[in-house]
Amino acid sequence: MKDFIKKNEIWIFLVLAPITHTLFVLIRREGYIQGFVYTHGRFFLLLFLLIGIVLYTRGSRGVKDMFRPMLQWKINPFWYLFSLLFALTIAVLTLVIKTYYNDIELLSVLQLDFAATSLWGSFIILIWAFMGEVVWVSYCLRELAKTVNPFFAILIVGLVWTLWWIPAVYLDEGVIPDFPLWPLLLGMTGAAGMCAVVYSETKSGICVWILQFMMNMSLILLPVSPKIGGIFTYKIYAVLYFTVMLLFVYSTRTIQKLKVIPLPK
Repeated sequence: MKDFIKKNEIWIFLVLAPITHTLFVLIRREGYIQGFVYTHGRFFLLLFLLIGIVLYTRGSRGVKDMFRPMLQWKINPFWYLFSLLFALTIAVLTLVIKTYYNDIELLSVLQLDFAATSLWGSFIILIWAFMGEVVWVSYCLRELAKTVNPFFAILIVGLVWTLWWIPAVYLDEGVIPDFPLWPLLLGMTGAAGMCAVVYSETKSGICVWILQFMMNMSLILLPVSPKIGGIFTYKIYAVLYFTVMLLFVYSTRTIQKLKVIPLPK
């Protein structure tokens, strides 16, 4: 049994991740989990599931390898700046397109709302982004790129990431009700692809962490998220993010680099 799990480690995790989250959401709906525990616990459940599988198959050394990219910080400062500004730039372009389409004043919506989240809320989002980086990039993208075409690895991570969110979306727990599936899929796949771009260029989990944190923050600071800006706005954002991701993936030769990228020393 252990040999089978070890051989199929990544695929077992990709199957179990959305299943365990579905069970978690269903338990929440039955009232056995409080809102605070549910909101934050689902991310810890995802990370601990991965740690448990890797501990079983590869021991503590495998877990250390998962977190090793977080130690890589000596990189070109450009990539830190890129990670900070990329999602905000996409959010601004989204609002430009929205105002043009709806014939409204750009300045009426293009305003950073720093009161939209507290310092504690921002810290929580930072923790969520950290766990997402470790799970979906430092582990999933790296492991998949060893055995499948790296672009397929991006698509697989984007798909499973979407499947992981679906129980929350369609069981109305934590996400706006009746949210359409396709922008969620484009958004998650775009996020996976841009994480792959940054990681292939830097081998830095920290840089990917910043990228993910700012993606979440840009949806809050600017009226782009489905709850703040509406579903139509987020559809524009998701299409833009996915399209620009494709341009970066192929212009930076991310596919070739992910095939041979080693762990940071």
